[in-house]
Amino acid sequence: MTDITLLDGSIGQEAVKRSGDRATPLWSTSVMLEKPGVIEGIHRDYFDVGATIATTNTYAVLPDRLTTAGMGDKLEALLEQALVEAEAASDPSKGNRIAGSLGPIRASYRTDFQISFEDTAAAYHQLITAMDHRVDLFIIETVASLHQTEATLRATLVAKKPVWIAVTVDDSDGTILRSGEPLADLKPLIDTYDPQAVLINCSRPETVEAALEITLSFGRPCGAYANGFTRISEGFLVDSPTVDALEQRKDLGPTEYADLAMGWIAQGATIVGGCCEVGPDHIKELASRIRAAGHTIQ
Repeated sequence: MTDITLLDGSIGQEAVKRSGDRATPLWSTSVMLEKPGVIEGIHRDYFDVGATIATTNTYAVLPDRLTTAGMGDKLEALLEQALVEAEAASDPSKGNRIAGSLGPIRASYRTDFQISFEDTAAAYHQLITAMDHRVDLFIIETVASLHQTEATLRATLVAKKPVWIAVTVDDSDGTILRSGEPLADLKPLIDTYDPQAVLINCSRPETVEAALEITLSFGRPCGAYANGFTRISEGFLVDSPTVDALEQRKDLGPTEYADLAMGWIAQGATIVGGCCEVGPDHIKELASRIRAAGHTIQ
């Protein structure tokens, strides 16, 4: 049997639902200052149902995103609040760990522009400096192209903690990134920059099997945490989008999601969890299924 790392699920979507606020371009970022405790409760709920890693609510806490939203002066306060809420929910004596989330600069899924290596390093430097001594690892999330892969991996070379990278693949073809570039072309970059794990995230769960066939050949721990959207719509691929442009699936309950995730584990994945629209009930069911199959959650 296998040791499985069980990630949490959606943070942003859960925060919007629990806060009762309408989604904004910064998703759940401002809720940390306006309604402290909401994010802590989400982290705690995921730990309570079996997750072993809390992902900090810093996906959109990036200088360019905050400046665009008129919150450029809130960067330090938001980073601190995200760390405080993750730490408050975590119990290291139970094996709980905290992963610092590093989201894409400017916007998710966008490959029609390229952020330079220098600008990526400058943006990530502030987050890494603030979080490095308070998290157990970093996860670079929702990487959509080869350029983004290299830019973000270069930027995280200064981190003292382990770095995992999670890439997002095409909604209908798990063998290609959202940029249209072959997923297999990641391998030279993975070999060069040596992240400790390669994951598939924020992609349709049905595309993960094909993606894993490729990433498992990279020679390091692999896994996935998929989303629960019908697809990434054209309405989301604009400047300052909100999740109102995306539709939640009605056919992906906890049982259906766990069926798919257990298939990833059977393929060889050792890190699983959930992304947007995958909540605590999904992670609870997945934890139960992992244990029932004789695996150990770590």
